[in-house]
This record gives sequence, C-alpha cells and structure tokens, in this order.
Amino acid sequence: MSTLHSKAAAAFLANAKKVTWHDETFWSLRAKRDTMAHETGEWEQLRDAASAIKKHTLTHLDKYLEHFAGNAEKNGVTVHWAKDAGEFNAIVLGILRDHGVKKMVKSKSMLTEECEMNPYLEQHGIDVVETDLGERILQLMHQKPSHIVMPAIHITQEEVGKLFEKEIGSQPGNYDPTYLTYCARQSLRNEFLTADAGMTGANFGVAETGEIVVCTNEGNADMATSVPKLHIAAMGLEKVIPDRRSLAVFQRLLCRSATGQPTTTYTSHFAKPRPGGEMHIILVDNGRSDILADTEHWQTLKCIRCGACMNTCPVYRRSGGYSYTYFIPGPIGINLGMAHDKYKYTDNVSACSLCCSCDNVCPAEVNLSEQIYLWRQKLDSLGKASQEKKWMSRGMKLVFDHHALYSTALKFAPLANHAPRFALYNNLNAWGKGRELPVFANESFQTMWKKGKVK
Repeated sequence: MSTLHSKAAAAFLANAKKVTWHDETFWSLRAKRDTMAHETGEWEQLRDAASAIKKHTLTHLDKYLEHFAGNAEKNGVTVHWAKDAGEFNAIVLGILRDHGVKKMVKSKSMLTEECEMNPYLEQHGIDVVETDLGERILQLMHQKPSHIVMPAIHITQEEVGKLFEKEIGSQPGNYDPTYLTYCARQSLRNEFLTADAGMTGANFGVAETGEIVVCTNEGNADMATSVPKLHIAAMGLEKVIPDRRSLAVFQRLLCRSATGQPTTTYTSHFAKPRPGGEMHIILVDNGRSDILADTEHWQTLKCIRCGACMNTCPVYRRSGGYSYTYFIPGPIGINLGMAHDKYKYTDNVSACSLCCSCDNVCPAEVNLSEQIYLWRQKLDSLGKASQEKKWMSRGMKLVFDHHALYSTALKFAPLANHAPRFALYNNLNAWGKGRELPVFANESFQTMWKKGKVK
C-alpha cells in the first residue's frame, strides 16, 4: 500500500539531478555541523546540559511560564495566553485592529505557520509581508516551507530570478544571486518603512529577565521591530528557559547544529517596548500541554528547531520536504505531526530508516527515532497499519516459527537466481523498485554448519 509520503517522494525522485543536489546540499550542512562539533571540545557536555535544562524546564513549566510572564509585564510588555491556533489568530487580529494596522511585516516563525496565521489575517484585510528572504520567495510563489531553517532551499536561483522579474521588476535574465539579493532588499526596505506593525517569533524566552531572544542571519527581525512602533512576538510555551546561563548553552549549540556557523549573524534580545511603542508577547499552547502529558512523547518539546535532524536524515534528503504531510518535515516533523494528530499524519511514520542519525546530532538529545518506532507500534491500534505489511509479517512469522518450512525455503531459495525478471520485479515487489535482490548461495550457512564446513 503506497502512502501519501511514498507517492510524493516518488514524484520528487523523478528528477534525479534535483535529488542529487538536494541530498548533497543538506549533507554538506551535516558535515559543517560535524566540523563545528569536533572543534568544540565540550560539545557532548553541552548537549547533555541542553537536554537536562529542557527536561527541568518542561517538568516545571508552570513555574517558569509564570516567572517569564511576570518579568515581561514588569518590563512594560503586554502578555497574552492562547489556548489554540484559533485564539492566537484572534488575539493577533485584535491587537492589529486596535491599532488600525493595515500592513504588518514579520520575520520567520514556524509557530505562525503552524497556526496558519497569514491566510487568516489576509482574509480579514491585513497585508502580511514576510521579510526573511526565503519566506518572502515562498510567499510570492504561494508555497510552504520545505525546511524549518532554510525554507526555500529547494528553489533554484533561476526560479527566483524569473519570480522577481514578474513580482518586483528585476532585470530580465539576470539571475546573479548578489543582484537578486539586492533587488529583494530594495523591495523589502519599502515594506519596512510603510508597515504599521512588526512581528517576530522567539527562539527562546528567558524567564529570569522576561526577554525573548531571536536568532537570524539577515537582520530582518531587527528591522521589523525597529521601524514600526508595534511589536508582536509569537512564542510556543516550550520555548521558555530559566536564565541567561541556560541561554548561553543553547546559543552555542543552535547555529552550529543548524548551519555549521559558530553563531547567527544577529542574536537580538527584546525585553521591553521601544520608546513610544508597544510590545506584545503571545504565549501559545496549541496542543503542547497534551504533548507534555504524554509519557512516551513529551521529549518532542525539547526540540530547539535547528533542523539538524533533517540535514542528516537519508529519507528527508532524498525525498524532499514536500513529501511529508505535516508542515514540518523530517524526523522532528514526523513526531510533532503525530503528537498533534495521530490519525491525520500516520503516513509520515514510514519515512524513517531507523538509522538513529537524528538522535546522534540533536543538540537537545531528543530521542527522535525511538519515538518514531513507538508511533509505528501504535498504527494497528489506530486502525492505520498497512494490511499488506501485516500479511507479510504473518507469512514471515509462519516461516520462522516452523523449522522444516524455514529449511525448505533455504533449500529452494537459489531457484530465484534463475527466475525471469518479471516474476521478481513487479508491482507486488515494492522493495525491488530501485534495488536488486542479492544472489542466493547454492549452499546455505545452515547446511554448511551441519556438514562441518564452518568452524
């Protein structure tokens, strides 16, 4: 039975050149991450510390959220609490309407993607302009991100050049990356100057100070908060950390894990409104409390959204971000999708080789592959297990449970070496697509052992 993921992956794999480029691009990021890890002598200790901090914070989340909100309010920030995506979107719209906002510029935020904020605001007459270059490209193309850190990495510079010709009037045929970046900067500068409000996400919320920390490489978050006088920040409950000492641990891990850089170009701390302005922080649950209550899958909330698990994942690298049905792809997306709706996103759990590479690179030591394995074990109880795989498993169990049947199968297995190709490679053999069966030995190990040929 083909899943939605496998069908979408098959479409992606049809373009072999693009698959190779996609695979090599993300593997190079993995290699840069490894270089940074090896150059940081205390790398594994930092990962241990990050995991311990996250575990402590998540198991005392009520305390730290109240501490964070209290300190933020002391700083003059208005704090809102949103139970779900609907409440979040309504709060944002209410703030914008109270201030007569017609246009809002925003930096990249996966939380707003999760809550589908942009289309909601646009339906209510608010012009929302993405200012991260990748997100802006996707917005103009009416596409979703294919990666949580590099959302438009799958798009070529020629495609960007043609898009800019149409949307912002760039020179026809000029696809030079420097020139295209210049065009984007000129276009966005006007958006910043004419916007009534700015929005950011939050990589971290520091309970000790009530500040949020935003990490970017483009400086667009700083522009979105320094030109308009109204700043709205969207923050998931799990982003809170105890103090700045904890922040130092995550700051050293985040960018090294994501892009192989020592740090992001901009690490901005927002603690209070700018003079004459307002700052609002919206703390969003949207199912996070339910994930925290799940004894098997709560560790998903330790994720700091670096994307390292995607960069190393052999399935993601060779199937692309759009092959996943949840808006976040890769190992963390599989787990988050299932945690949010275990009936809707079951197609993704097969998109894992259980190589455990994601576990090895995760800076917060999230047990991603173990959680995916656990989700797979629940498919039958959810009524989502593949009937074909169930029958295959029963057949294998029958063979392995009966010694005589197993020995007979071994004896006649070499006949497959002489079978016509169509009998072995057809629609019934999904495994054989892109793979070749091994040549069966004329004499099995079991037979050789019995004859004393193996010492």
